[in-house]
Amino acid sequence: MAKYSCELHGSFNHFCQFLKNELINSSFSASIEDEHYYDIHDVHVGILILERYSYTGGNRLSLSITITEYQNHIQVTAISSGGSQAMFFKINTLGEDAFLNKFKEAIKNYKNK
Repeated sequence: MAKYSCELHGSFNHFCQFLKNELINSSFSASIEDEHYYDIHDVHVGILILERYSYTGGNRLSLSITITEYQNHIQVTAISSGGSQAMFFKINTLGEDAFLNKFKEAIKNYKNK
C-alpha cells in the first residue's frame, strides 16, 4: 500500500474533473469504479475509486482518493492497494507505486496550470 497527501488551492469541481481526466487518460486500463460527492455545511467532500490493470503484477489494483475543500483550500489523499501477489504478506507492489505516481503527476500538472 502506498499513500500520498497534499494541499492545493482551487475550485473543488474543477479539480475533481481535472483529476479524473488526468488519471483516466494516463493509463489504457484505468477506469472509475465509483465516486461519491457530498457537502457538510461549507465543506465539499469527494471520494473517487479508480482501478487499472498492472502489467508488472499481472493483476488489477485500485487507487482510493479523498478530496476535501473549504474556501478553495483543497486537501487530497490517495491510497493505492491490491497490487500484491502474495497471500500472507506483500510482495511486488510495483503496480501500486506506479498508479500512485500517475496521481502525483496529475497533481504536479494541476499545480503548473
